[in-house]
Amino acid sequence: MPERPYVIDEMISAKRIAARIEALSQEIHDEFSDTDKLVVVGLLRGSFVFIADLVRELDLPVEVDFLEASSYGNSTESSREVRILKDLRGEIEGRDVLVVEDIVDTGHTLTHVLHLLNSRHPKRLKTIALLDKPSRRETNMRADWTGFEIPDEFVVGYGIDFAQRNRNLPFIGKVRFTDEA
Repeated sequence: MPERPYVIDEMISAKRIAARIEALSQEIHDEFSDTDKLVVVGLLRGSFVFIADLVRELDLPVEVDFLEASSYGNSTESSREVRILKDLRGEIEGRDVLVVEDIVDTGHTLTHVLHLLNSRHPKRLKTIALLDKPSRRETNMRADWTGFEIPDEFVVGYGIDFAQRNRNLPFIGKVRFTDEA
């Protein structure tokens, strides 16, 4: 099946993303200023650029771990069925944990991940999402910190992909299919 042609319209510039991450890192620092070590858990794969930039801005002792959950595959729509493809390597019991997500859409993935991580008894468990699409929410999930609220658009860039492409864009862009009327 041939790929549908599309273009990408910039929505959020690299400069705006960097400024927002700087502000968010200060809020996270204030929340976790008493921690002996913050376990920053990135949800792969879409959060890897965000987590890299975020931890560089945090003036805290951090440990980075990753969890991979999937509900999209190569589709533009969530399947609502969350599968854990890669679990954490380290233990989080009694530890301060910050879960880093690229985008909260329906809320099913983050709800599933938080249920799993809460069962491991962390000291504190907080969440941050670069993007939030509240109009798509099917759960009552909301991240503790959000970079940007966006409309119901399919987006790529800054680590977020469409069929494993466009992760390397330095900005967040809206996908517009050119074969649509």
